[in-house]
Amino acid sequence: MKRAYRPFGRLALAAGFALSGACSILPQADPVDIYRLPTAQSATAQPQGHAQPWSLRLTKPLASDALNSARIAVIPQGDVISSYKDARWSDPAPVLLRNRLLDGFLADGRVQLLGTDDSDVQTDLELGGNLQAFQSEYQGKAVAVVIRLDARLVRGYDQKILASQRFEVRQPLNDTKVPAVVAGFGQAGDALNRQVVEWTVKQGSQLVRR
Repeated sequence: MKRAYRPFGRLALAAGFALSGACSILPQADPVDIYRLPTAQSATAQPQGHAQPWSLRLTKPLASDALNSARIAVIPQGDVISSYKDARWSDPAPVLLRNRLLDGFLADGRVQLLGTDDSDVQTDLELGGNLQAFQSEYQGKAVAVVIRLDARLVRGYDQKILASQRFEVRQPLNDTKVPAVVAGFGQAGDALNRQVVEWTVKQGSQLVRR
């Protein structure tokens, strides 16, 4: 089976020049499919419990250069990080994950005072961390989407770390075509979202005293 990925390090620069007077003709770029991170969660989901009195700011997790990108990452073997050909995310992976978490908190309903690092608002708590994996991985003939986040809750006014937790989701794939891989990222993102929201609400209710 032909796998549609290519190494990050390979520079695909092909130019054909046809001289006609002072004019040159460059080949047209290959079309690229732009994907959003899909979700099966309902935007009209009912709140899961009592509203919390504290506020929360969501920040983009830190990530390596390979993941802080709109490329859809894949590890075909060993430690080689590649990307799917002619396919991109709509935003870099840390932005996708932050926005997915924001949607998750809004759908959950328990934390109603929400902000992001796109604004300068100060909140009681901030949720961020390190995005360690956001890729598909091949292990023999098996392939799975892997999302790994080292989450941190910090106090808003002095950035003191109050709690931390590693979250990892592996979503097996039955199809290695790009649309199926993207759907697998959506399923993994939903699962991670539920875990992070539940952990954050539990920690916040214990850490912030009104």
